[in-house]
Amino acid sequence: MVRLPGGTFLMGSAEFYAEETPVHERSVEAFDLDAHPVTNEQFAAFVEATGYVTVAERPLDPADFPGADPDELVPGALVFTPTSGPVDLRDWRQWWRWVPDASWRHPFGPGSSVDDRPTHPVLQVSFEDASAYAAWVGRRLPTEAEFEYAARGGLAGARFAWGDEERPAGRLMVNRWQGDFPYRNTGAEGWVGTSPVMTFPANGFGFYDVTGNVWEWTTDYYAPRHEVPGQAAVEPGERPNLLAAASAEPGSRIARRVLKGGSHLCSPEYCLRYRPAARSPQAEDTATTHIGFRCARDA
Repeated sequence: MVRLPGGTFLMGSAEFYAEETPVHERSVEAFDLDAHPVTNEQFAAFVEATGYVTVAERPLDPADFPGADPDELVPGALVFTPTSGPVDLRDWRQWWRWVPDASWRHPFGPGSSVDDRPTHPVLQVSFEDASAYAAWVGRRLPTEAEFEYAARGGLAGARFAWGDEERPAGRLMVNRWQGDFPYRNTGAEGWVGTSPVMTFPANGFGFYDVTGNVWEWTTDYYAPRHEVPGQAAVEPGERPNLLAAASAEPGSRIARRVLKGGSHLCSPEYCLRYRPAARSPQAEDTATTHIGFRCARDA
C-alpha cells in the first residue's frame, strides 16, 4: 500500500462529461491505498481461505425475476464481445452479452481461465465481492474522493494521471482501447483486454492502473453530478438510504455505486474516461469483464 497524507484538491472536471461537474475543492484525511488493483492470485487466496462464493456464481432467485423462465435463471455475468464491424455507439447492448457460468474464475465464460493470468486484475466481481475481500484483509474500499485524490498523483487539475499530454514523447501511458471501438483492438503494449498490474507507468504518488485496465469500485452512491460538501439538503442520518435509493436506475431497486478510473475498453471516440476525474455508475450486483477494485485503509 501507499500512504497518502490528508489534503485538499480540486475534484472533478468541466472539460468532458457533465457527471464530472462541478469542479470543487474536496478534502480527504490521511489514508493508505493499494498500489495496484487486486489480482487474480490475491483473490484466489481469499476464496481458498474462506470458501467465498461470488455473486456471479450464486443461483438466481426466481422471485427476483417475475415472468422469467426458471430454466434460464442460471449464474453468470456480463462479457464484452467485439462486434463484427462499426455499430451505433449509443447502444451498449451491441457489445455486451450475458454469459452463463461466467465468473472471476472463468471471466469470459466456460472454457476461459485465469490460471495463466495470476497478476492480471481480478474481473467479474460485484460491489459485495470487493467489499468482502477488503474486509478479509482488514481494509475497506476507497471513497470516490480518495480514489481521485490518489489518481491525480499530486497534479492540480491535470487531464490525465500523468499530466495534460496523453502520449508524452509518444509513450503510451495507460491500458486503453487501441483501434476502432468496439470491433478492432490492436492492443495496448501487446495486451488486448487487461494487462498485468504495473505494466504501465505509475503516477506521481506511485499508483499503477489508477486509470485504464479496469474500472474500480468505490463506496460512494452515484449521482449525475458531484454533490458539493456543505450543500446537502437532508439530515446526515437520512443520507445513506436516500442516496442509495436515488442512485438506482429508473424502475430498479438496485443501488448504483461510483466506478473510477476507466478501463481497457475506454476509447477516445466512445469513452474518454481513462482520466482521474472520470466516473461511471454501476449497479451493486453487476459483474463484468472490465470492473475490478483495490483496497484502502485509514492511516
